Amino acid sequence: MAYSERTPPPRHAQTGSSLCPAVSLLLVLFTCNVRYAACGASNIVLILSDDQDVELGGMTPMKKTKLLIGDAGATFSNAYTATALGCPSRSSILTGNYPHNHAVRNDSLAGNCSSPLWQKGPETLALPVYLSKRKYRTFFAGKYLEQYGTKEAGEFAHVPPGWDLWHALVGDTKYYNYSLSVNGKEEKHGDSYEKDYFTDLILNRSLEFLDKRSLGQPFFMMLSPPAAHAPWTAAPQYQKEFSDVKAPRDGSFNKPGKDKHWLLRQPPNPMAGSSMDFLDDAYRKRWQTLLSVDDMVEKLVKKLEDLKELNNTYIFYASDNGFHAGQFSLPIDKRQLYEFDIRVPLMVRGPGIAPKQIVKAPVLNIDLAPTILDISGSDLPIMDGQSFLSQMAPSLRSGPSRSCFLVEHTGEGSPVPDPACPKLGCGLSHCLPNCVCEDSYNNTYACVRTLVGINLQYCEFSDNESFVEVYNLTSDLSQLVNIVKKVDPALLQAMNQHLIKLQSCAGSSCHDNGINGLYCVMGCIMFNSLPHRPH
Repeated sequence: MAYSERTPPPRHAQTGSSLCPAVSLLLVLFTCNVRYAACGASNIVLILSDDQDVELGGMTPMKKTKLLIGDAGATFSNAYTATALGCPSRSSILTGNYPHNHAVRNDSLAGNCSSPLWQKGPETLALPVYLSKRKYRTFFAGKYLEQYGTKEAGEFAHVPPGWDLWHALVGDTKYYNYSLSVNGKEEKHGDSYEKDYFTDLILNRSLEFLDKRSLGQPFFMMLSPPAAHAPWTAAPQYQKEFSDVKAPRDGSFNKPGKDKHWLLRQPPNPMAGSSMDFLDDAYRKRWQTLLSVDDMVEKLVKKLEDLKELNNTYIFYASDNGFHAGQFSLPIDKRQLYEFDIRVPLMVRGPGIAPKQIVKAPVLNIDLAPTILDISGSDLPIMDGQSFLSQMAPSLRSGPSRSCFLVEHTGEGSPVPDPACPKLGCGLSHCLPNCVCEDSYNNTYACVRTLVGINLQYCEFSDNESFVEVYNLTSDLSQLVNIVKKVDPALLQAMNQHLIKLQSCAGSSCHDNGINGLYCVMGCIMFNSLPHRPH
């Protein structure tokens, strides 16, 4: 009998079968090494960094992490976020759904970040709820969602369903002088490195959880450190590291966005010296903060090994979104449709995953929840994402891979002109030195991204220009040339129709099989046959 991607193989323990003690020792050892074993479910750890890129060298400081997770398992070279912004991305990770289905659009309460609407709806169907039903002991420590703990979001008392132990940062990223909700009660922290440095506190609380765990009960831990998010406060021992490092000057660095949407056309080019100094300083400090996350991974793996749990634990390392530092003259931020903002690190080790794998199949942040539930043995609920367990451990599961996916973002702005740059008017936000603004109302877009046959990206903006950007990343990896005017209109029409389908997809209609995959492959064939490559 063939099993579909949503139907787990039979679990003999659940049916009362005596197969496990009856078979040979070799089969017992194999069975006990995978998540479906009668001998116990596997533990799962998700470490989620903040604003960590891969395109600009963001994994360079993570030598221990690459050794202990990447080299010990699978590294995904084509991992993406469905939206390049923290709150909607984290909501996608927790629910397995695109932003247009969980309705968290940006980092503001108006954008439903940790809003009552989120709490009454998608949060009740998030990852920990399903894991609790599988009798997992669940633990969270770190940054949850940007608006978590505010008055409108229920303050400290609100503990999302499904979490047994809860240590969540109130509000947006801090390294010192913050408040936590500890199982619904406020806990204030100051500026002592030994007691308060947030990355280390997350680690220490996770180690305490492991020491006090119930033997025989599987656990799920989600650790969400602040790095490499602003304000980039490194631990004291790392504040002089990378002193000679600067942001990389290649690719699209300090290049004009002359054929791109309005927000990319407004930064001065070349950048002023003050902007260059600002982004280089931020780049160094981001790497410095990541060294403590690298230490976290090392100590956590060592603890699991000492407790004899390492061989029965899946460890995921990922980030919510990428980042830019000078690309197209934007000093620092995310929120854009380009590779540096949407491509993210992803590494996984665990039972049944062969070491030193490089997996090229595209995966999304919406795939994390179904993959973790797949490992837990859950019957998978309806989600936009798909389990990628088959990509890293084919012996445990067979299943299709996607060829096309959606990237979407809803711009955030204010009706009042930003005081940092009042001359630019209203609707702009996140403005930096020299009046470079990183977001706006009309920075609202949706893209089809495909890696089958050719690296293609097609994007439409919801603005008064109905702006369109198209990139052939096979010949233009840095996305320097928007080729929309060079492409056959028939292809643009086909991609527009596919984008419309993806923007309204839900559950299985988001999965790239059947007509969706065929549509993308046909589009790529058409695209590849045209003389459009930039010179």
